[in-house]
Amino acid sequence: MTLPPFLSYEILGNTLGQYLIATLILLVGSAFRRLFSRLLSKLLFSLTKRYTAGVTEDELHELLIQPLSTLLLVVTLQLAGATLMYPHSPTAGPGVLPWHEVLLLRILALAFIVAAARVALRLVDFALLVMARRAALRTTAHGPTRLDNQFLPFAKDLLKVFFIIIAVLVALGQVFGVNVTALIGGLGIGGLAVAFAAKESLENLIASFTIFLDQPFGVGDLVTAGSVSGTVEKIGFRSTRLRTAEKSYVTVPNKSMIDKPLDNLSLRTSRRVGFTLTFDQKTTSAQLHAIIAAAVAAMQAHPLVTPDAQMKFSALTPAGKEVTVQYFVQTTSYDEYLNVKEDLNYSIVEVVEQHGGSFAGAPMVVAPADKA
Repeated sequence: MTLPPFLSYEILGNTLGQYLIATLILLVGSAFRRLFSRLLSKLLFSLTKRYTAGVTEDELHELLIQPLSTLLLVVTLQLAGATLMYPHSPTAGPGVLPWHEVLLLRILALAFIVAAARVALRLVDFALLVMARRAALRTTAHGPTRLDNQFLPFAKDLLKVFFIIIAVLVALGQVFGVNVTALIGGLGIGGLAVAFAAKESLENLIASFTIFLDQPFGVGDLVTAGSVSGTVEKIGFRSTRLRTAEKSYVTVPNKSMIDKPLDNLSLRTSRRVGFTLTFDQKTTSAQLHAIIAAAVAAMQAHPLVTPDAQMKFSALTPAGKEVTVQYFVQTTSYDEYLNVKEDLNYSIVEVVEQHGGSFAGAPMVVAPADKA
């Protein structure tokens, strides 16, 4: 097939035919890159369909379409650029590329590495989404286990950091011409200085692995670490995030979470209730016996109260007759604990009223009369 003569006309070292091919590549790549992205994600889903229980194809498309589209655009630019010859300076030596060509090639190479890294990060999101859905399907209606809640975000962050480091090393070696092997060796030599400079960060990183392996607490647990109490919302590389009772968001370094005594309140089998009641001197011993017996029976009859509920006449003071109350509520829910405590408080008050007892009140303070 003979090409039209005008396609052989040369401009800036390239024929019109080369410019036409480059333009066609750009037009086809730009017009169909989203279609190609969807086809690639569809192929990936078909290859992994047997392992992606609970995850739909649309969710994979939503994750991959945009980064794959960007990657294909960069590849299109590289292919179009490969069809063209760049004008060289007459004074340039053989094999020496002009600076503008070197700059363009490096920009395209860097863009390809960044786009490929974004695709890898989205694949990590997809893999962890699959694991989360499979974990939810394995468990009961209560949702994922404590291990799933703790492991999945940790693994997601760890894999993303790994891929980012790989991308940075590839960019340094392929784009900027850095000797990566020598760089890693130099980091090994200077590792001691870096370790001293980043001592606290390294301690918190090691503490995060300790938390993950030993599992003293997990996401969703109510804990007290030092002077801070709250519900664990996230366990990261450096710190643990707690939501306090005041709804504030507290960040605690991981080292502090394992170096000090930590009270995991969510692992309690029951919650203790203890207080003292003071009856006035008019309440007779017979009334006290009846009140204590009826109140203990009411506490023990509650389905969430342990059988060892106690109510004892503990002290006789000038203010009145003191009776200590102690029982344990078998629940880990704070709201349920408050409801049980309220119910039994009402029951005790009703028992006291039924047997004619009365609580000792604070003395009344009478203001002095105004002088005439």
